[in-house]
Amino acid sequence: MKEDGLLLVALNLIPDLGSLKIQSLAERFKSFSDFMKAKPNDLLEIPGIGEKICEKIIAYKSKIEPHREIEKAEKQGIRIITLFDEDYPEQLKQIYDPPPVLYIKGQRPVLDNNAIAIVGSRKASVYGRRVAINFAKELASMNINIVSGMARGIDSFAHKGAVDAGGPTTAVFGCGLDIVYPPENVALMQRIIECGSVISSFPLGVVPLPMNFPARNRIISGLALGTLVVEAAEKSGSLITAEFALEQGREVFAVPGNIFSPYSRGTHKLIKQGAKLVENTDDILDELYLERIHNRDGKEEFDLNKLSVPERAIFELIDYQPIQIEQLIEKTQSNSRDVNAILTRLELKGLIQALPGGYYVKN
Repeated sequence: MKEDGLLLVALNLIPDLGSLKIQSLAERFKSFSDFMKAKPNDLLEIPGIGEKICEKIIAYKSKIEPHREIEKAEKQGIRIITLFDEDYPEQLKQIYDPPPVLYIKGQRPVLDNNAIAIVGSRKASVYGRRVAINFAKELASMNINIVSGMARGIDSFAHKGAVDAGGPTTAVFGCGLDIVYPPENVALMQRIIECGSVISSFPLGVVPLPMNFPARNRIISGLALGTLVVEAAEKSGSLITAEFALEQGREVFAVPGNIFSPYSRGTHKLIKQGAKLVENTDDILDELYLERIHNRDGKEEFDLNKLSVPERAIFELIDYQPIQIEQLIEKTQSNSRDVNAILTRLELKGLIQALPGGYYVKN
């Protein structure tokens, strides 16, 4: 790594310095070796560097080891790039105050794809999960990078939809890449790395503190052409991501939800404020002037005329609202064994989806 990039890595190791101060310091000292020679008076001449910040920098100068950080990252398959590198993501570089340093694990080229961010509530409803998965799956099948934060709920389901389609997806962390958060997403993270990437602006070892997530959210919206909010409460981190998207001159999309659900209030608020209401991926593609590409798996729509009479009878009872198997048995006056067998066949044909608790919905 060149000296200017090494300086950015070093400055990024100083906690809470912030990207604007890091860039000011980098403009002044140009190289890591020059920075290490800096005296307090040199630092105080820089706009935005007061006595407290100066003391902090001096205290950390003897502790930061950018070479060791790079070596640790490489051993874990993590690449570090800086704003001075040619392959820094162009879309992110265009925002005000882009992160000076990015840690990347996985497939770096996906960061050059057209991207859509999909975010939402950690307490996702059945409806919200299906929306996140279906939108992500369809967009990713067109080689559009699905960007999210790998948080519980909508974020995780968006990543899942993308990897199920074999398409690109990027998870942005609010901690170091050597920490999996939430911990139950270890397997999902591995799947993301295989077809996409995980990235962070935080050094290795940084734990996922609440104060880290606004910076994470800025990167999520900054990487994308637009941000789709699926479900969000009135005071939600997803709305912060939407605000960042607007500040960055990017589009904001929102999916309408159940008017009785508290997790629809945020999305409905966005729609009232001018976010584009979306019902399908065409609404997003049209707004962004992106051409629809046929799904890479080449699957054709199933011909319902090929269903047997019993299969069709049950399929017609299943809608986009979950219905329980007991209701299907009662409505068809069939025995549970036959209904279970038909449901299995319909699921294998990709027409319906099984949900927890014995519920089924139409795909």
